[in-house]
Amino acid sequence: MKVFIETLGCPKNSVDSESMAAVLAGEGHTMVSSPEEADVLVVNTCGFIRDAKEESISSIFDMIREKEADSSKRIIVTGCLAQRYAEDLFEEMPEVDAFMGVNDYGSINRVVESICGDMEERVIAAGQAPDVYFEIPDRITDPGAVSSYLRIAEGCDNVCSYCIIPYIRGGYRSRRMEEILEEAAMLAERGTKELILIAQDVTAYGKDLYGRYALHELLPKLCRIDGIHWIRLLYCYEDSITDELIEVMKSEEKICKYIDIPLQHVNDGILDNMNRNSTAASIRDTIRRLREAMPDIHIRTTFITGFPGETEDCFDELADFVEEMRFERMGVFSFSPEEGTPAAEMEGQLEDEIKDRRKDILMELQRQISLECNQSKIGQTLEVLVEENNEDGTFSGRTRFDAPEIDDGVIFTAGEEEPAAGEFIQVKITDAFDYDLVGEAVK
Repeated sequence: MKVFIETLGCPKNSVDSESMAAVLAGEGHTMVSSPEEADVLVVNTCGFIRDAKEESISSIFDMIREKEADSSKRIIVTGCLAQRYAEDLFEEMPEVDAFMGVNDYGSINRVVESICGDMEERVIAAGQAPDVYFEIPDRITDPGAVSSYLRIAEGCDNVCSYCIIPYIRGGYRSRRMEEILEEAAMLAERGTKELILIAQDVTAYGKDLYGRYALHELLPKLCRIDGIHWIRLLYCYEDSITDELIEVMKSEEKICKYIDIPLQHVNDGILDNMNRNSTAASIRDTIRRLREAMPDIHIRTTFITGFPGETEDCFDELADFVEEMRFERMGVFSFSPEEGTPAAEMEGQLEDEIKDRRKDILMELQRQISLECNQSKIGQTLEVLVEENNEDGTFSGRTRFDAPEIDDGVIFTAGEEEPAAGEFIQVKITDAFDYDLVGEAVK
């Protein structure tokens, strides 16, 4: 069978899709790059917030239209949306042949056989999360990819009151260190130069498996892998950023001086209602420790505006905090009341207009902060990972302070020796904009 997989949502879903592709290829199926070519259409959905769910539903209907044009095609819906609403969707979307949850990817071959066999049986496979991390031994990554996500754990024990993920993906389950290192070495052999560590909570790695935080033990081992040039940390929780982790980040050259810490808010009352373990004081202390140890560190964070009970004073405290901390990278989400979460039932729900207005205020503050941060780099020479040769003769890339797809980029010119995608070069910064840098390659 020819299989097309459309991936929506976060990088964890991307890893899931690559793992499913490997399982399918192991049984002789062929991955194709467009739905028109495919016999089986797979939509790997996101169900985290309302906008993501709407995008997932829209993509499913796109595949249904493909099936209407060619009735021989079969559709499988996987991912968080399928895990959360499998039975409802099974009834409401009879055109879809199978719904698979996030804990059942290892059985995707059996699902394909069921829906494509003589019986053409519709399938629901949305089991509960296992107690330990379930390994799928291979992934099919994009040919020539130099940046790869490396998942070190699954599930989450941080039961934030607004978040549905623990109910979808289960409790926190760390991968064995040996398995992580083996996959990292495999990715390096295939050409990966940047490893981006992901989990629902990267900093909690090891607490369930080894009885202690072990990220600071894993990172030096990853740094010893030949071919890996950058290692980046996403989705870190402030309350688990230990002094040992900071010391490893400071001392290991391959670890990017970059960290993603979704703080969500700074008002203590809101943080408490969010069921976060952080306080305004602990957040300030962690940021201080990071910046004192690594003055050039770039901190990325996200905030939620319009959480139930967020008064104008609470929001003003958050806005003042953003101006005070001057985060190098920041995103903002309007609160989305998710069915089944405590926050959805809390008193003090706010109008969408208020949530969005507050989001816009923060993003305008951040736009100016980002511009000033970028302007401070004019005249510096930075290491850049080349990503693309543009039609106008320029090139695009990223610095070690930027994660792919979500952070800033660098547009630069080169001399007679054109750099290749995946190459690391030195670029002198000559100009700066809100969210991009401009420069010229130097020898």
